Amino acid sequence: MTKDKEPIVKSFHFVCLMIIIVGTRIQFSDGSEFAVDKSKRGLTHVPKDLPPKTKVLDMSHNYIAELQVSDMSFLSELKVLRLSHNKIQLLDLSVFKFNQDLEYLDLSHNQLQKISCHPIMSFRHLDLSFNDFKALPICKQFGNLSQLNFLGLSAMKLQKLDLLPIAHLHLSYILLDLRNYYIKENETESLQILNAKTLHLVFHPSSLFSIQVNISVNTLGCLQLTNIKLNDDNCKVFIKFLLELTRGPTLLNFTLNHIETTWKCLVRVFQFLWPKPVEYLNIYNLTIIESIHEEDFTYSKTTLKALKIEHITNQVFLFSQTALYTVFSEMNIMMLTISDTPFIHMLCPHVPSTFKFLNFTQNVFTDSIFEKCSTLVKLETLILQKNDLKDLFKVSLMTKDMPSLEILDVSWNSLESGRHKENCTWVESIVVLNLSSNILTDSVFRCLPPRIKVLDLHSNKIKSIPKQVVKLEALQELNVAFNSLTDLPGCGSFSRLSVLIIDYNSVSHPSADFFQSCQKMRSIKAGNNPFQCTCELREFVKNIEQVSSEVVEGWPDSYKCDYPESDRGTPLKDFHMSELSCNVTLLIVTIGATMLVLTVTVTFLCIYLDLPWYLRMVCQWTQTRRRARNVPLEELQRNLQFHAFISYSEHDSAWVKNELVPYLEKEGMQICLHERNFVPGKSIVENIINCIEKSYKSIFVLSPNFVQSEWCHYELYFAHHNLFHEGSNNLILILLEPIPQNSIPDKYHKLRALMMQRTYLQWPKEKSKRGLFWANIRATFNVKLTLVTENSDVKS
Repeated sequence: MTKDKEPIVKSFHFVCLMIIIVGTRIQFSDGSEFAVDKSKRGLTHVPKDLPPKTKVLDMSHNYIAELQVSDMSFLSELKVLRLSHNKIQLLDLSVFKFNQDLEYLDLSHNQLQKISCHPIMSFRHLDLSFNDFKALPICKQFGNLSQLNFLGLSAMKLQKLDLLPIAHLHLSYILLDLRNYYIKENETESLQILNAKTLHLVFHPSSLFSIQVNISVNTLGCLQLTNIKLNDDNCKVFIKFLLELTRGPTLLNFTLNHIETTWKCLVRVFQFLWPKPVEYLNIYNLTIIESIHEEDFTYSKTTLKALKIEHITNQVFLFSQTALYTVFSEMNIMMLTISDTPFIHMLCPHVPSTFKFLNFTQNVFTDSIFEKCSTLVKLETLILQKNDLKDLFKVSLMTKDMPSLEILDVSWNSLESGRHKENCTWVESIVVLNLSSNILTDSVFRCLPPRIKVLDLHSNKIKSIPKQVVKLEALQELNVAFNSLTDLPGCGSFSRLSVLIIDYNSVSHPSADFFQSCQKMRSIKAGNNPFQCTCELREFVKNIEQVSSEVVEGWPDSYKCDYPESDRGTPLKDFHMSELSCNVTLLIVTIGATMLVLTVTVTFLCIYLDLPWYLRMVCQWTQTRRRARNVPLEELQRNLQFHAFISYSEHDSAWVKNELVPYLEKEGMQICLHERNFVPGKSIVENIINCIEKSYKSIFVLSPNFVQSEWCHYELYFAHHNLFHEGSNNLILILLEPIPQNSIPDKYHKLRALMMQRTYLQWPKEKSKRGLFWANIRATFNVKLTLVTENSDVKS
């Protein structure tokens, strides 16, 4: 989100203090590759096992009482040493003579009473504050510390020329601990500090301010006083103390920390500082005691730009609120901050105000604040964060008479929208609005300033952005994180939207056309949502991957699948679903094409390779094997003389005698043929019956010639009669040549029925297929038979 005029919000105190102190610490700490932390370890001496290459060493908050050369000599690369909060009483700076790179030394909060000086050239930060020195511990060798930025000191007494050895140095920050400072009543001391940008004086926290010392500082830019305890009687002592310190024209920033005072004395301090060159006055941890009454205050011309008061404790319970609030509301300054206080209200200025910036964070203001207030005509920024505001409609009315208002922050309240049927009335100048951390719902989009550019609605109760919403054509940045939105908002109502923050919502299937709708998007943060990794998400992921990583914040780490369970935690960049599984039309076409190809392929194989014949023959072979295994043993034990009787037409005898019989006899089978096994003298019918009964199987070679043979039909008839009579399965039909059904005479209905009912073996013309044919023949005889002849038994 756009930063709310940082030069206004951040006080000059921050610049003075943080750059000098914190910046120096960070410089030493962050650049150290070898940092050792031995703080809070109960140490009584410096450990001997420290790494020699240590550059940053923290031994604060221990019980170390002394330092010796041997403790430090082996740490030749040491740059930062923190020894605060120990029990060191005496210090000889020569212990650091082998630490030529030492730049940062913190010995504050010890029990030091004396130091022995030694030439040291490298210090940038030297803190000897909060010790027990009677006089300022200044060595003449300190004058050689040309790079010294920070110097912390303690003393019980001051002398004017105590700091003479370092008078030529240009220090950034001097911390002077005067908690134990003591001087007899009516005596006055003085101290001259020639060159310092920031002076921080710390007094005793529980004693009334009584220090009478004239401290003059050249080029002083920031003054900070800590632990000030005032009442109506010693107030003038404090103001006299300030007289010399605030004389210089360069003092721009004045800060009071932990101040306890009466209201009357506080107003006098304000009045004293009003004509001074101070531009930024900061008060932290203010306690008001005794009473609050109306005090005269002259708002003369002032250079003061900003007053900042944070954390007020009011120990006065009965007082005139007008007396308290009027002093602040009528101030002729540009910026006023009163935060973390028990103030329940703030008065509207009586005359057109100079306020440009007002910050009342964490008070107890209600919806009546600045109601019908028409004097804040120059106000540009108003912050009412963490108060007790409840009605957004009334907040909009509050702004109606603030024609210059551009930035409004009412976050962390209890604001609701939709209470009123009337349209909200906002001043049209608002461009930045922070409504985050309230209890606003979808109706808030019907109560927004028309020309708003930056809108923060995170942490509310918004479930959707209504379609029929007033077009916010100027809106550029929208933050709706931590709500319950289920989809990304299109840019139909926000034509200039370029920044969208919508993480931590309930977005499961974001719109695939979002980026097409929001052509001006330069930053989107939509991670940490419960994305459902299904087909609908593919197009969105594809679009994200086509956008620059600088546009999609948090990609890919914050974008993970939440459903289905098997993919939970999978980054969206690793989620893939094929086009086929997501496109129904394509799936149907693919299945149809596959079936077509399969059909064509099968048809081709059937035609080219004669697969049906192979399948039929394999089936026959299987059935034959099964039937052979199921033949009863007693049937096989009858008096058999032949494995097979072959019935064929004389026209087919060549094939029988050249192909069939040689093969069967080579397999060790006894074959019965009419020309060699019929008994002379017996009738043909008797011979047929006799051969069929003495054979295990009867083979019939079928062909058109067979159909025309009268005797072949007799043989077939008797064999079929024998099949039913004995219940066996002894018929083997071999189709040598195809027989058309219409070529079988009606009187041979038995042949017609057998060919329709029984499976037959077809003699293949191709030699490559004949192996399977013979395998089927063998399968029919796959049984041990005991054959008998007229003279002896033959086992086969």
